[in-house]
Amino acid sequence: MVSGLNPHQRVNLRSKITDEGGRDFKASAIYLADDNGQIDLKRDSSAGGSFSGVEPMGLFWALKADLLSCKFKLKDVTRPALVDIEVVGEDEKVLAKVTNERHCLSEGVRRSLVTEGRIRGTLFMPTGNGPFPGILDTYILKGGPFELRAALLAKRGFAVLALAYQNYQDLPKKADKFHLEYFEEGLDFLRRQPEVKGQKIGLLSISKSGDLALSMSTFLPDITAAVWINGCNANSLIPLYYKDMYIPPLTLDFKKKKMTALGLVDMLEVVNDPMSKEGLPTVIPIERASASFMFIASEADMNWRSVYHAKLACDRLKAHGKNNYELVKYEKAGHFIEVPYMPFCLAAFHGVLEQPVLFGGEPKAHSEAQVDAWQRIIIFFKRTLGS
Repeated sequence: MVSGLNPHQRVNLRSKITDEGGRDFKASAIYLADDNGQIDLKRDSSAGGSFSGVEPMGLFWALKADLLSCKFKLKDVTRPALVDIEVVGEDEKVLAKVTNERHCLSEGVRRSLVTEGRIRGTLFMPTGNGPFPGILDTYILKGGPFELRAALLAKRGFAVLALAYQNYQDLPKKADKFHLEYFEEGLDFLRRQPEVKGQKIGLLSISKSGDLALSMSTFLPDITAAVWINGCNANSLIPLYYKDMYIPPLTLDFKKKKMTALGLVDMLEVVNDPMSKEGLPTVIPIERASASFMFIASEADMNWRSVYHAKLACDRLKAHGKNNYELVKYEKAGHFIEVPYMPFCLAAFHGVLEQPVLFGGEPKAHSEAQVDAWQRIIIFFKRTLGS
């Protein structure tokens, strides 16, 4: 809310957040004060700018950088993310300013770096002595831990291990194969924590780690629940080993990549079809899993055909008489369904293609999907793991 303006005064509301790389993400909107010199974003309509209409959180979801191809960087969860909001008059004079502090790490949540044996990551433990259900959180192909999501889940009463699996500390920068034993060690470490011992364990994944989560659920014991976000139903990109088992990778056909008018790579058709003759050996036999699954898929995901992959997984479970799954689809959301109200990523550098890639989606619809998905994930884990 803004107060103390002249009746019907025209002002520009501006927001800005700076990521850890020093890049600014900004949004702005024009508003007219009411008869009492007040503006209420829950009530009043924007007259133009980054968004229009009544958008109470528009100054957050519309944040974007000047560079089209970039992703907001936030790794240090021990410090709040700061969003500066200004009220600017028509003469460009700043009339009022406030800084919104977005605290990632809640008071009492314990954060500790994990370097035990081979495993690397960060453990987040809720306030108190437990017992707490556990979640193993794995992130995109880049491989490092996604601490923001893990920290916020710990606030909700889950013990979360954000597990790195490549390109982090002394882990291989770019693995040429994955062994499920590494992820099994991460799960065993989480189970050994006194606050978690004897509790149920879930998995949270996105993109490449989605198929890793499906493989963990299929081949490793005692996984109760798994959330898969915009991933693949087949083992993608990198060979997977577990004991004497081997799953080949679903490969890419780089000849199918296209260039958009914006100079970005469209790689939607680059990933080969897992239902092709060559793709079938890469499909993960998730009908063997006893876990409950939540598949979250964006219809506008341009990284790969997430909805198609999610439907294939659900159809496979159904064909084997299983009803341990649910599918949530978002029509205009892009690839990176993460935590609510963080800057939207339309395009960014892709680690496999080593080029800027279009990830798809529309900012407002994507933001709404993140808010909805976040609540669904929490409810799903509370229902399946307990709280």
